Amino acid sequence: MTALHVCRHCDGLITDPEDAVFLWHEPAMSGPGWDVYAHREHAHLVKPDDTAERLLARILITRALSGD
Repeated sequence: MTALHVCRHCDGLITDPEDAVFLWHEPAMSGPGWDVYAHREHAHLVKPDDTAERLLARILITRALSGD
């Protein structure tokens, strides 16, 4: 049985295994996490989730403005 993947860019089902491009592995809080895939023509359009960067920026700005 072939694993089916969903494209991170378009949320479409990747039906051809040759068209699935592995992008990265996302760890989970509990369990093994999951692999992220995209269609070959969409792989260059997918950007990593920027949540961690935005949170770090807010923390650094808050620290800088609080004078600590």
